[in-house]
Amino acid sequence: MNVAAPSGVESNLAVTVGVAVAQFAPGADGAANLEEMGMLVTVAVARGAELVVFPEYSSHFSSPLGPNALAAAQSLDGPFVNGLRDLALRSGVHVVAGIVESGDDNHYYNTLVAVDPSGELVARYRKVHLYDAFGQHESEWMRAGAIEHPETFVVGDFTVGLQTCYDLRFPESTRWLVDAGVDLVLVPAEWVPGPAKERHWTTLLEARAIENTVYVAAADHTVPGGVGLSMVMDPTGVPVAMLGAEAGVAVAFISRARLEQVRRVNPALDLRRFAVTPRHVTEG
Repeated sequence: MNVAAPSGVESNLAVTVGVAVAQFAPGADGAANLEEMGMLVTVAVARGAELVVFPEYSSHFSSPLGPNALAAAQSLDGPFVNGLRDLALRSGVHVVAGIVESGDDNHYYNTLVAVDPSGELVARYRKVHLYDAFGQHESEWMRAGAIEHPETFVVGDFTVGLQTCYDLRFPESTRWLVDAGVDLVLVPAEWVPGPAKERHWTTLLEARAIENTVYVAAADHTVPGGVGLSMVMDPTGVPVAMLGAEAGVAVAFISRARLEQVRRVNPALDLRRFAVTPRHVTEG
């Protein structure tokens, strides 16, 4: 489902960027996942997308995740990322997806990669906040990424930054990106279903957009692995493109003019009195 954009969104497509959130259920077979992702990218490109955002764990997802993911972990020059490079090159778009990245003998990294239309890897992010909450214990199998200056990339008039799933519950994570110049935040996720979790997902996405006056594009797994509800939020926290529970693609056309309009009305970033600094420095 595509949701009508709020009034004030620039309608001239020549000055917009098409951002797609692509929702599916990754499985244990990385090659099969890439094949499905290729079909979703084809749909996204046909609808005008220049950037396609896939979920966390796009390279591999199975139960129990910990030992299975450790066995399936790959390097950033392995077959899955190389498949993403080929997909971006063939399609002429930026592609962002989550991969289980090799760490050490006992732990892996939960990593996002961004590939540009030439097939180059332009940004990488290793998940910083591990999901040791809601009865889960990611740290048993996963290594936290180092806290470092964000790796960003540019699509059209936007500087793009990356964060993953549970990071969404820490507002300073998004502000850390915004302080680095990011105005489009991507959130690949596997948002585990549970009591009130759909409400948490939508509320947190709205809040991160509103408090930072940025666009937010979030791609989740389909049910039952995730809650679905992949969406693109405008800088006022209004969803301008959204999916339900099933696999599919939603495309929003985001505008620099809209971003600047919102920031003129709500100059929260200029008026704030506090800065974000790391609390713990972790080793990658």
